[in-house]
Amino acid sequence: MTNLDDLPGHLIRRLQQIAVSAFMAETGAAGFELTPVQFAVLAQLSNHPGIDQATLAGLIAYDRVTIGGVISRLEARGLVARRVSPSDRRARILKLTDEGARYLEAVRPSVFATQDVILKELTPEERETFLVLLRKLTDANNELSRAPLRRVVDETASD
Repeated sequence: MTNLDDLPGHLIRRLQQIAVSAFMAETGAAGFELTPVQFAVLAQLSNHPGIDQATLAGLIAYDRVTIGGVISRLEARGLVARRVSPSDRRARILKLTDEGARYLEAVRPSVFATQDVILKELTPEERETFLVLLRKLTDANNELSRAPLRRVVDETASD
């Protein structure tokens, strides 16, 4: 593997660049201003209303220190509501606003279209295999991440 194009890490980084570019193009063309991380926040808050910022960061494999800025931008747009946890004054409890839920549902078709753009050169069988392998690699190497994915959610957190 002396050629840069033979290094999996290089190709994964390039595919990430392509995926973000495709996401921004598809959602932007549909009139939305949203980053992939912001979409992940909205999607997880839809699935887990009332979770705290630290739990959300784990669910989307995002840095706990910088998630606050993402939340602040979404909150300023009226898409997310944040309040102090009644059980832990240091924690912030999050939920989608009604506007956030409408926005999420409206943007979903563009996000799904993005996946088709990214995978357009693969057959349906290749897509399935590719996703299986991606999940296998991300699951196996999760703890190597600076922001590992944490799938466990405390369902009692939905105050």
